[in-house]
Amino acid sequence: MTLPLLLEPEQLEQALPEADILLIDMCGQESYVTAHIPGAVSLNYADIVASQPPVNGLLPSPEDFSRVLASIGYTGKQHIVAYDREGGGHACRLLWTLEAFGISQFSLLDGGLISWASERKTLEQHINIAKPSTYQAQYSGSNVADVDHILSHLHSNGIALLDARTEAEFSGNDKRSARGGHIPGAQLLDWKMCMDETRAYRLKPAETLKAMLNERGITPDKQVIAYCQSHHRSSLSCIMLKVLGYPNVLGYPGAWSDWGNRMDTPVEH
Repeated sequence: MTLPLLLEPEQLEQALPEADILLIDMCGQESYVTAHIPGAVSLNYADIVASQPPVNGLLPSPEDFSRVLASIGYTGKQHIVAYDREGGGHACRLLWTLEAFGISQFSLLDGGLISWASERKTLEQHINIAKPSTYQAQYSGSNVADVDHILSHLHSNGIALLDARTEAEFSGNDKRSARGGHIPGAQLLDWKMCMDETRAYRLKPAETLKAMLNERGITPDKQVIAYCQSHHRSSLSCIMLKVLGYPNVLGYPGAWSDWGNRMDTPVEH
């Protein structure tokens, strides 16, 4: 069974009994023990990111990520489906990190636990303990942008920078690093603008999202680099762009906590 990148609750419900799926709950331990989708294992967001203060949201080392994937029973053969309860940021950061380590068989549950519960699908409280594997992750980096890559392409017509933060962060009024503002040339598309709260936090319809992106000059012919404060919110942007068929999408781990805390990077307000 081949699963699409973006899954509806009904599609996941139908696939679970048949497909070799590793279902990962990124809602946090407290939420997990209260209720989760049957068969899901819990994974903490803190286990898939690294920090070098003041920079947060960095990629884990291959050794650390290998331990994480092995601990939840990933063998390299399952199709991973991830969900959370915040509109997709935590789940998408996992999926984006999987891709950074060369893993492409994954899906996002659109709307996550919120959409699943809103359709009155079955929930359970049973704690699922995975059988550990010996999986070893190999870093690829095909979807990763760093500060040097961005600096060397700042004035390129072939690059589009998508800032997934709030307008206050973008303008510098809400300063969360040594310097406020945004990367020169970046276009603001707050990640929450991409969600439809009236449809249980699913992504907005594809045509609506494409129109929003086109207005900002973020088009499929460009390499799109998405960032936020730590590449949590902008991970949703990356997966959203993949769903829309954008062929060249990079994420910037560390993001503004890296760029805004350096003194060798240009800033716009």
